[in-house]
This record gives sequence, C-alpha cells and structure tokens, in this order.
Amino acid sequence: MAQRIHYTNDVAAAIRRLVTQYQPSGVVWVADDNTCRLMPDACPVVTIPAGEQHKTLDAVCRIWDGLHHNGATRHTLVVNLGGGMVTDVGGMAAATFKRGVRFVNVPTTVLGAVDAAVGGKTGFNRHGLKNEIGVFAPASDVIVSTRFFDTLPRHEFKAGWGEVLKHALLSGPDHLRQVLDWNLEATAIDHDALLPLLQQSVQVKVDIVARDPHEAGEREALNLGHTVGHAIESLAMNRGNAVAHGYAVAWGLVAELVLSHLQQGLDSAVVHRVARFVRDHYGTFPFTCDDYDVLLDAMHHDKKSVNGEVRCTLLAAVGDYRVHQSVTDDDMRAALDIYRDLMD
Repeated sequence: MAQRIHYTNDVAAAIRRLVTQYQPSGVVWVADDNTCRLMPDACPVVTIPAGEQHKTLDAVCRIWDGLHHNGATRHTLVVNLGGGMVTDVGGMAAATFKRGVRFVNVPTTVLGAVDAAVGGKTGFNRHGLKNEIGVFAPASDVIVSTRFFDTLPRHEFKAGWGEVLKHALLSGPDHLRQVLDWNLEATAIDHDALLPLLQQSVQVKVDIVARDPHEAGEREALNLGHTVGHAIESLAMNRGNAVAHGYAVAWGLVAELVLSHLQQGLDSAVVHRVARFVRDHYGTFPFTCDDYDVLLDAMHHDKKSVNGEVRCTLLAAVGDYRVHQSVTDDDMRAALDIYRDLMD
C-alpha cells in the first residue's frame, strides 16, 4: 500500500479517522523524553531517551518490549510521535515486531516532516555508523502538522529548512523562490502559509521515492548537498564541535551548487542567491585549504562513492538534476575554494 501523507493542524482528528478506518486491536504510541509530554491522556506509550546518541538497538529493544507488555498484536497500530530519531527507530521496531505491524509517523520537527518520516527508511546507528542497520518499511500514513514547530528552538527550525531548500532546488524555480523568500528569523510561525509550503517540499521526496523506492537510481537525487555536507559533519565531529545535520546540508548545498556551475553549467546567479541565503541564516563553517585532505577522505568513504570515487548529485538547472556524477579531487578542491570566497 502506498504511503499516505495527511497535511493538517488537527492531529487528534486525523488520528481518530485512521483508527476508525483501520479498526486496530489497540493503539500504542512511541515517543521520546520530550515528545511524551504531547501525548493524549491515558494512552499506552513507550518512551525512549531523546537524542541521536540513543538511536541504538537498545532503543529498538525497548520499543519491542513495550509493545509486548502492552499486549500488542499483529493488528495493533503503532504511532511514532517525534523527530527523525523516533520515527526511524519506531518504524524499525514496528516493521519487525511480529514480522510487521502497521505504523503511523507524526513528525514533530521540520526535518522529520520533510525527510525522516517520509520515504520508508527505518533503522538505528551501530558501531559509530549512522543508520548502519535498518529496513525499507514505509509508514502507512504520515501526519504533517506545523503546530509542533512553535516550541522548536530557532536553530532546529533552520536545520530542517536545509532539507526544505534541497527539495526546492530539485523541484523548480518557483518553489525555490518561495523557500528563499521565507523569513527564517521570524519569531512567530505563519501556520497557514507554512503548511502548504511543507506539502510542496514533502511531495518532491514522495514523487522521487515512488519512482525509486529502494534507492536503485533516481532516489540518489535526494542526496544533493549531502556528499560535502556529511564531510563537514565528520570534520566538525573530529574537532569535537558537532554541527546540526541540516546546517551541514545547507553548507554542502552551496559547495555542490558551485560544482554544478563548474561541471553542468548551472546559472551562477542561482549559486550566488543560495549562497547569500545560507550565509545570512546559517553563517559559515570555518575551514581552510589545510582541511581539504580530511574533507576529501570523508567524501571518498561516503556510502555514495564507487570504488573510492567521489560521486555527487549535481544540477544543470533548478529542477534539472543529474545523479551519480563523478567529481575529481581537483574539481572538489576548486569548488571548496570558491565556496570559501562566497561564504566569507
């Protein structure tokens, strides 16, 4: 069954409709230490520790045990309420409990709404590697609401917007204009304006995943910005000063748009506009040419590399993407030089 996405700011009503439709033997919620406070009263809930460091097999086991102790059957409905960590491990647990029970994702972060909760990837970290263990198992339904974002710290909202920006670049000029025009510094959220914009963003991923559900080809487009972004994340961790994934993606997008200009002829005006937006709202990640070898080493070990060759998704134009593009070390160094000039 295809994954259904519901866009609403009345989450309780949406859940009631799904329960009426599916008629489960019971409903068990999965939340973390933060999102459990959003839970309806008197609902069975399995709570796991919050934070990426707890995205482990122990968390999955805790959910399995919680489902067991709450009398879950193959006809139980699991509802994952939280950010990407909760939907990833909650989905993994639901997909494997009694060989699979139906589950619904209710993302509470921008990043979760436009990325982790949609597309069917579940899993947990192992041996220091992100999402080392997992399965493709889409939630039957995803409920996207902006109401949870009112309490998000500003930096977490911006981190999610890094993925929104990526989707807009994959989509088209009008979509990109709307995303770049959004006031990321506003203290209050315009829910009526944000919900349809998120819907556009999610639909970009939904359409690509529908054409390539198991990442055999086109789905690689969703890694735009991530080859350089993941390398930046690794460098930051090596320095003992981790950065948010969405921030790293935003910086990675700028570098990979430079590469797109050099290799695919992307209009330089797009590169400059996006670089200005990222610099103004995300600042810049400081590195010098002395860091290039470390960054390149991380890129060569990226899961998208083939025989150690760096591969990126690049754009010929906004909305016109090219997957599996080979990038030489010299070209990457040139792109990083230009990135530093743009972001200075």
